[in-house]
Amino acid sequence: MGNCLSTSDPSHEDVSKKLPKALPVDAAFKFPSPLPNFTRGDGFAKGTIDLGGGLEVSQVSTFNKVWSTYEGGPDNLGATFFEPSSIPAGFSILGYYAQPNNRKLFGWVLTARDLSSNTLKPPVDYTLVGNTESLKIKQDGTGYFWQPVPPDGYQAVGLIVTNSSQKPPLDKLRCIRSDLTEQCEADTWIWGTNGVNISNLKPTTRGTQATGVYVGTFTWQTQNSSPPSLSCLKNTKLDFSTMPNGSQIEELFQTFSPCIYFHPDEEYLPSSVTWYFNNGALLYKKGEESKPIPIESNGSNLPQGGSNDGSYWLDLPIDKNGKERVKKGDLRSTKVYLHIKPMLGATFTDISIWIFYPFNGPAKAKVKFVNLPLGRIGEHIGDWEHTTLRISNFTGELWRVFLSQHSGGIWIDACDLEFQDGGNNKFVAYASLHGHAMYPKPGLVLQGDDGVGIRNDTGKGKKVLDTGLGYEVIAAEYDGGGVVEPPWVKYFRKWGPKIDYNVDDEVKSVERILPGLLKKAFVKFVKKIPDEVYGEDGPTGPKLKSNWAGDES
Repeated sequence: MGNCLSTSDPSHEDVSKKLPKALPVDAAFKFPSPLPNFTRGDGFAKGTIDLGGGLEVSQVSTFNKVWSTYEGGPDNLGATFFEPSSIPAGFSILGYYAQPNNRKLFGWVLTARDLSSNTLKPPVDYTLVGNTESLKIKQDGTGYFWQPVPPDGYQAVGLIVTNSSQKPPLDKLRCIRSDLTEQCEADTWIWGTNGVNISNLKPTTRGTQATGVYVGTFTWQTQNSSPPSLSCLKNTKLDFSTMPNGSQIEELFQTFSPCIYFHPDEEYLPSSVTWYFNNGALLYKKGEESKPIPIESNGSNLPQGGSNDGSYWLDLPIDKNGKERVKKGDLRSTKVYLHIKPMLGATFTDISIWIFYPFNGPAKAKVKFVNLPLGRIGEHIGDWEHTTLRISNFTGELWRVFLSQHSGGIWIDACDLEFQDGGNNKFVAYASLHGHAMYPKPGLVLQGDDGVGIRNDTGKGKKVLDTGLGYEVIAAEYDGGGVVEPPWVKYFRKWGPKIDYNVDDEVKSVERILPGLLKKAFVKFVKKIPDEVYGEDGPTGPKLKSNWAGDES
């Protein structure tokens, strides 16, 4: 569907074990095309954000290299540590930046300006939390990691790295008044070796109303010791004036909307919710199963609110032909549904893109060198999948993308995405065969271990969904253009019935055709299959998912 241009088709291989190609960290990542000049709005993409309490912050993504190591960390390629450069006039450094060497330079840290007279103060000293002198690794000399010692009533939010044992100058960095900080925790892994690990930091409490702000700094952690006492920032103002307005949301989505490729053998495609309702989907009520009722186009006759108490559910049409036709979806009618969320203290905008499939197909297993269908295991009626764009409210730039995968998912930084040919900033995602989990690359990802598991096959078929061609904003967690939620969003029951089949019978039918050693491996694997793979129960809608008001996980 749509205008997504074809990209080169990589060979199909097990991408779960493939090492990504090392990218030179001294080459900065650039988007395929320049970002648009966004329609003027209150505070979105103006470069700075007022966090209240006399604290203004700016996002800096230009750096000077300080120190590198060339082994350990992702792909055993080491990591590089940077000092922020080109700091805006009047702003101060809060901490240094670090990233793995296996990708192009892509990242940022916040710098801060004191709008009062007591928001920022220099440290009173530095503590050496670690150095790499004793590590037998390839490195640019020795790296020294310094934690600022803040004055009373202030907190440090980042570390400094040097290539000398001499303490950094006290005026190199600023600490933040304690009431403008929040607790943080480890985020993504940057580097590690010989019991040392370095990770980014993120606010511990995250969600649409949470005030914690991501600084872009990192922490040093060794085995059997506590990490340095570092904090994240806090948006004490949180008036959502930094969020995009309706016109800006449209510009953002047209710029970064993904193209989703389906496997060449995929038969169960998405549809719009309206198409599903108009083509015979039925509402059932417990105790009145013999009297299902058709659903209005916008879901206006669905029960609203309440809880997922089992009293109502949706199902496919009753007649066999209609049921089989609706199961297969309708790509031409497909519309994706956008949920706009303030995140990380409203310094970022999340655009969650929800996709509805009338049917989730059966799973397939790989047992060493044998591929097997799993009968009806994995089938369920109604399937909601999503991907989320995380966009900077400082610049309007895409930072990360979340791809849902069964009951979880993964974050992919923009620099690691595949983009469409043609010089636009639309990225590519791949929906797995039958299960519709989303992946950044085509190939096989095995949900299991030791060559035994559930197959997640993706490939670049001819069927593709350009999400930018058909979409609807269904909710915004702030006053961002008067979004009225459609009635079906407030339907809190199941989007499919509980399918009645015997899992043990399905498993035994597979066991019977396997020889001894493979049978033993399969039986061992079956005991580990996550509940969501069995999937005989229909899902709830987007608003009941934990990420609706919270962060992705």
